[in-house]
Amino acid sequence: MSVPTAMKAWRVVSHGEPEQVMELHEVPVPQPGPGEVLLRVRAVAVNFPDVLLARGEYQERPELPFVPGIELCGDVVALGAGVDEGDRVRVGDRVVGSKIGVLAQYATVPVEAVHPAPSALDDAQAAALTIAYQTAWFGLHRRGGLQAGQTLLVHAAAGGVGTAACQLGRAAGARVVGVVGSEAKVAAARAAGADQVFLRDDDWVAELRKPGVDVVFDPVGGDSFERSTRCIGFEGRIVVVGFASGQQPTVRADHALVKNYSVLGLHWALYQKRRPDLVDAAHAELDKLAASGVLRPVLSDVVGFDQAPAAVARLAGGATTGRLVVRVAA
Repeated sequence: MSVPTAMKAWRVVSHGEPEQVMELHEVPVPQPGPGEVLLRVRAVAVNFPDVLLARGEYQERPELPFVPGIELCGDVVALGAGVDEGDRVRVGDRVVGSKIGVLAQYATVPVEAVHPAPSALDDAQAAALTIAYQTAWFGLHRRGGLQAGQTLLVHAAAGGVGTAACQLGRAAGARVVGVVGSEAKVAAARAAGADQVFLRDDDWVAELRKPGVDVVFDPVGGDSFERSTRCIGFEGRIVVVGFASGQQPTVRADHALVKNYSVLGLHWALYQKRRPDLVDAAHAELDKLAASGVLRPVLSDVVGFDQAPAAVARLAGGATTGRLVVRVAA
């Protein structure tokens, strides 16, 4: 497959707000290193880490200038040393994957971090699959031990990872309760599978205290976490996914002891590094759910490649529902 020598890529040239620090450059097409594949990028889903990367606030701080973007759908166009044709991929395969540096026309990704794109999903939907749905799957099943008939509380239920958690919770047979930040987001949470939706400022603690919540999926932190500890049920599990509120809550060991609940951390990228076999197994399950129509990434907008900085800025503003996706190739 013919590959050009140069490509267009968005790069962060200094740290700050996305629209001020992202520039479109022409750069050489990267060469796949050992254990990597080169992808022709079809679409890139925008994630909150892209905002943090632009601001220099993410846990990884690539050297400036760097290409942001951490999740994509693309076609395999070349294999690096040690990657055998047909082992995990073949040239020409449409795949999904995750790695910092994919908001470009071509990107290299470790072969272990790519999976076949579900045939039931188009490019934009497939680009939004990996991080949100893998995070929700591991949070609900690997960490939270969610069972049919239990009550699942999802914070930021209209967001990208929140809508994924609602869909997967409904698929697992749980009663799904969502919490959202505004009235405008209620419909998105309900459409994703939430049986009941509260606004963040509602007194949802009083409503849920009896008989209590079995699993809390919390990508917000701060007050959302603290209030969740007041309605968590006997042997309940609070899965800490992130701190979109910007506030890291304090975990009270004495309170966890008295109420007999667990607080569980979830850093999905560690599974990709340490247990890729579990990531492969989760992808297979997600592929089945996509084929059955149960799983459908919620997209709020698909924008052109030239609109990438504005898309990242929109996500930073906190008013979006579902996912924003940048279409890179026609």
